[in-house]
Formats: sequence, C-alpha cells, structure tokens
Amino acid sequence: MTARKGLSIFALTTLFATLASAQPARLDPHIGYLYPAGGQQGKSFQILAGGQFLRGVRGVRVSGDGVQARVIRHYPPLRNLDKEQRQELQRRFMDLRRKRLAEAGGRGAEFRGQRRGPEAPESAKPVELPQHPLLENWESLSLRELEGLSRELLNIRKKQANAQIAEMVRIEVTIDPAAQPGNRELRLETPAGLTNPLRFQVGLLPEAREVELNDPSAPPNLPDEPALELPILVNGQIKPGDIDRFRVKARRGQRLVINIQARQLIPYLADAVPGWFQPTVALYDARGKEIQFADDYRFNPDPVLFYQIPEDAEYEVEIRDSLYRGREDFVYRVVIGEQPFITQMFPLGAQRGAAAQASINGWNLGTNQLTLDTTPGEDHIREGGVRTGDWLSNPVRYAADETPDCVETEPNDAASSAQQMVLPITVNGRINRPGDADFFKVKGRAGDLLVAEVWGRRLYSPLDSLLRLTDLSGKVLEWNDDHEDKEMGLLTHHADSYLRVRLPVDGVYCVQLTDSQSQGSDAHAYRLYLGPARPDFALRVTPSSLNVFAGGSVALSVHALRKDGFEGEVEVFLKDSPPGFRLSGGKIPAGKEQVRVTLTAPAQPFPEPLAFQLEGRARLAGQTIKRLAIPSEDMMQAFAFRHLVPSAELLVAVRGGNRRRNPPVLAGEGRVTIPLGGTAEVRIKTGAAPRRPVRANALESIKLELDQPPEGLTLADVRLSADGVVLVVKCDAEKCKAGTTDNLIVAVFYETPPQEGQPGNGKPARQNRRMSLGVLPAIPFEIVER
Repeated sequence: MTARKGLSIFALTTLFATLASAQPARLDPHIGYLYPAGGQQGKSFQILAGGQFLRGVRGVRVSGDGVQARVIRHYPPLRNLDKEQRQELQRRFMDLRRKRLAEAGGRGAEFRGQRRGPEAPESAKPVELPQHPLLENWESLSLRELEGLSRELLNIRKKQANAQIAEMVRIEVTIDPAAQPGNRELRLETPAGLTNPLRFQVGLLPEAREVELNDPSAPPNLPDEPALELPILVNGQIKPGDIDRFRVKARRGQRLVINIQARQLIPYLADAVPGWFQPTVALYDARGKEIQFADDYRFNPDPVLFYQIPEDAEYEVEIRDSLYRGREDFVYRVVIGEQPFITQMFPLGAQRGAAAQASINGWNLGTNQLTLDTTPGEDHIREGGVRTGDWLSNPVRYAADETPDCVETEPNDAASSAQQMVLPITVNGRINRPGDADFFKVKGRAGDLLVAEVWGRRLYSPLDSLLRLTDLSGKVLEWNDDHEDKEMGLLTHHADSYLRVRLPVDGVYCVQLTDSQSQGSDAHAYRLYLGPARPDFALRVTPSSLNVFAGGSVALSVHALRKDGFEGEVEVFLKDSPPGFRLSGGKIPAGKEQVRVTLTAPAQPFPEPLAFQLEGRARLAGQTIKRLAIPSEDMMQAFAFRHLVPSAELLVAVRGGNRRRNPPVLAGEGRVTIPLGGTAEVRIKTGAAPRRPVRANALESIKLELDQPPEGLTLADVRLSADGVVLVVKCDAEKCKAGTTDNLIVAVFYETPPQEGQPGNGKPARQNRRMSLGVLPAIPFEIVER
C-alpha cells in the first residue's frame, strides 16, 4: 500500500515553489489515428487527427525534412444531437438533395427511410449546428456524399463512444516535391505537451480518398463515382457497419498488386481483439463476380492480393474488416497497380564488409538481384527494396553480422549427411519443400556453451522454425520452437528458435532445423548462427514523448533487453543533451530488465521540443560496451499484451512560466540503504523560496505518494529539515527481500478536498479531485539486512 503525507506550509513553500505556483498538470495528450495517414510528394492537403486532451492544440511536428504542417481547428467530442439540430439537419439534407437532383436533370425525392424535418417557426432563433469536420463545406457535396453524411450524423447516438479518439483536429499538410518517400512520425503540440507519435507516410503515387456512401447498402439510384485510373493509392476508413467499394480501370495483361497498409499505420489497439484492424480485400469483375480474395499476407495481418488481369474492364475492389467491425481508427492506405513486390529473397544477409547480392523474386520487379548494404555499423537488421520510376517495392529485411557465413549444401536432410560446420559460423539456408530438414554437425568440448539461433521470421521469412540438438545416437539434448525477442515489438508470433546449451561431453553434435508446421518453399529462408554465446544487451526507453514543467522532473522507463545470458549492471546516461538537464537513477541493476528513472529539466522553459538520446554502458569481457537506447512506445494489444514499438526520436517538451528557481535535488551520492524491517531517511535539498507569496490553501492541497514502489515499501513520514525536507521510507520485512535494488519515484499531486452537497438542490457532494504535478528526482535504494 502506498502512503500519502500532507506537508507543512513552510516545507512546501521551499520544496514545491515551482510546482505549487504552476497550473496543475493535465493528463498527457493522445492521438489515436490520422486520416489520411499520408500523402504524395509535392501536394498540399488536409488531414484529421483523432485523440484526447487536445484542446488548445497549437502545433504539429513531423519527423524528417520536407513536410510542413499547421493546425487549422480543434473539434470537441460530438456525443449526440438535440431534437432541433436533428430536424435542422434533415431539412438541409433534403434541400441539398433536391438541388443536386435538379442540377442533374432529375426530380426531387426523399432520402430512403427519412423525412424532411418540420419547418421552424419564422420567429424561432437559428439552430446552431455542432462543430464537426463533416459539416464544413457540405453544401458542395455530391448526392452520394450527402447520403453518407446523413447516415453518419443522424445515427451518431447509436455509435459506441470512445473517449480516446473523440476529439478531432484538422491539420493542413504540405509535402515538398523532393521530400524523401517513406515513413515519418507526426505529433501534436498542446498546452499540456506533446502527444504520442503516429506513423505518417510520404508517397510517390497519385492519391485519392474513398467517397462515402460506397458500400452495398447504398441506394441503387445514386450516380456512380468515376472509376479510378491506375496506379493509385486510396485512403479510407472502415466505420461501424462499413464496407468500402470503389471501381478501377485495368487493362489486359496487367500484373495487379493490391497492397493494404493498416496495421503498418496503427500496429496495436488496446481496446479491440485481436488488437488491430484486420482488413480483407476482394476483387470483383465487371459482372460482379468475386475473382480473388485475401485476408492476410503470410504472417502479416495486412493483406496483399495478386492478380493478372484477363481483359480490359472496370473492376471493383472491396475492403472491409474481417469481423465486420468499424470505428474511426480503422484507417487504411491501399496501393493498386503494378507495384514491384518481392515475395522471396536469398540469402537473408551477409557478413559485414563483404560485397553481397541477394536473388529476389516476386511481381513487377524488373530485376532478380538486390545489392545488400553490409557497411560496418551497429544496426544488425537492415531494410532494402526495389525502386522503378514512381514505384517503391515492399521493404525486405536482411542481417549484416560480424560472423563469417556460408550457404547450406544439399543433401543434408539426415544426420548421416549432415553438413560439417567450423564454429563460429552463420549458415544461409532454406527449408525449400514441405517436410524438408537441414542437419549440421558441430564439434564441442565438455562445458562449452553452444548457441544455435535462427533468424527467419524476424527477416520477414514465412519459416516457423524448430531446432533440435542431438548427439550422434539421435538422442535429443535440447529443443526449441519459439523464442521471444522483445526487440521485435511488431511481431506477435516469435517464430524463430533459439538454443543455449552447456555441452555435456567432448564430441560431435548434430543441429537439426525444420519447419514446425511442415511447410516449405523457396521463400522459407533463414540464417542460422552456430557458435559460442555472445553476451550483449539492447536498450529501449519509453515513452518517446516526455512532458515536464520547467524545473520539474518526469519519470520514464529504461528497458534492458538482455542477450545470450548477459546479466550485468547497465549504467544509463544522457548523451549529448542540452545543458541543464539531469538524469537520476540511471542504473539498471544486475539481472533486472527494467528501471524507472527521472529526467529533471532546468528552471526555464523551452519554446520548442528537444531531441534527446540515452546511452547505456556495461562491462563485458573486460571491455566497456556502449549501446544507444531506442525511443519506443509501450503499447497494449487487446487489453492484455504489451509490446515495445520503436519510434524515430525521443522528444521532451519543457513548459511552464518563466520563474527561475533551482529544482529539488537528492542529498548525497549513491544508493539509499533501507534496513529490512526498518526505516530510512531520504534528504531532499530544496531550491530557493518563491519570490511571491503562495496561497496557503494551495500548499495544503499538495500530497506526496510513492509511485509504483516495490511491494513492502511505503512512505511513513515527511518532515522539515534545515536545508529541505526528509522523507521517511518504511520497509516491511515480510514483503521485502534483502539485496533488492531499484529506484523510488515520489509523485506529487494537487488534491482538492470534497465538498458537501447543498441541502435541497439534489446535487451530490463533490468527490476528491487529484491532478498530477510531476515527480521528484528518482531515489536509488538498496534493501539490506539489519
């Protein structure tokens, strides 16, 4: 249980001068989708961002160069329409429909299932319609668009509310003609700081947006939208009950690729099962017959449809959710045309510094070779692809390793024909038919630590590997099917196998690699590392957007992803940071996978967000190894699972008034020792007293609380000292363990007391309201025996 303590006015005046005089912090702003989630080079257009806590949004930040964006307007959530608004919308819809029909030479008629709202009395005040992006410029909409708009707005009360994406922001985006194509990240800047990043794409192809109403429920008398010319990239949303259909012109002989990007834009949804928008795509001929269907691409939930066009005609593309769900963040971008698409590649990597080419196969490639970048560098996994004119192929992944490599030699389908390996080595191979197995012999001595690791699924191979280590008699010593690699935050099936085995005797051993689902093809490629363990680590830091008051502190998490048995301590530092910032608690204890640290900002705010880097250092084999911490988002999937999804940059927004005060600091160096079953005092040195008086009732409302402490540690007391305050931390001997090392985070809250209800007015008493004012610098501690 965590304990709270109110402080005396005198202590608070010195300790929390900056916090008490600042405005109470709001919850961190959040964005859940962008629509559309990208655009073409050289174009200006508008997009919508849906999210929460976005009021007062004032800026847009896009990673990389060549993309400018500005905020046009913020829209509050629209929950429902009152009677007068509904009737006014019905009147306007009917009038506009009659106008469109007259322009087309037709006769006016009512919307199916709708009536024109009653006329308002001449003396009535004009009805004020809600602020909503769909009601801007709606007088220029076509008949089909009016039908879609009326269905969405007049049925809004039937929609399931989702506060996390209920607010909207209209943004104008301009992409430079020379902007580098590919993925970017977009964040919004608000009075409460930066939002989380979302993917935004810069493309090469002409783009269009789906036109609602475009599903099978549309009235048959609505004029058709013109068929789209290929190639094209179509942006769309699948809303509740929605099925999107649009026609395209195709010519005989075209090798058509329909490539949907949905999970690539929003990888995880916390409140939906299976944890993402799962689109399907179908292609219909001119007679309305379904001729091709896809609901995924191998292990990727985003489907890809391949079809060679048999005759010149107009074809219809249908996109829907596989479970017929829908909501605003079910956003997609679909490429339709003769896109180069790589379906297989071999080998899946090479040794660093070696000239290397891979053979590739697929659709519309124009080449069967891909040059691999093997220049020295820390990045082990790299991406490549084919570009032809305005086309970019799908990206493929490959590895660049320090280890020498070779190609498997057939036949090696049994232990008797196993290929002899000299360690260390990385083998490039393929399970090229169902039931295939690859065998490799290795020599080892008793006590050697042998590692066998498959790189397949992490390199976009469909292989679902299974590894076995046997002796020459065939006895299985160890085996592994799946091994989780937390560096791969976008994978949900960690299909690559991993073994780390202490060899029992001197001799020859056999490593067997198969596909666990008994599948196989030329696409089922792999790289198999065989050799000694290579202890190492990688770091992730979450979240990738930090918001902090000037002179205050903010908590962040550093995750240690340990490899090949490395269990040592990792020290974390700021790397090339702006002056005045301080990282507290930057040690990940031996064996621990995560630690929460704090970043303390200097006393003055900064007009723009700042980019930061964290670096971890550890001792390995007598050497100091340095690794950069990759900014990431700790994302939830389907109410339960969590994934570390990498971001492009770590940004810090420092806000607050221009009150120059020194932030509180922890007195002394090193860890605070807390006796098992006892208490320990933590001394906090305070900054200068405020220049202006602070309201006593504001100070009395400030509370302290341990934030996510280890079980058994509580805040027992807070008292004033000569140069600051003292926190008394209590350790429960039954719940704590000697030797535990970690950081304590002390959260600061502004709490308003409850108010009694007033007699006779029927209003209930107002409950306590708590708002975060930030945290104190992290307090490193160790629990010791008494």
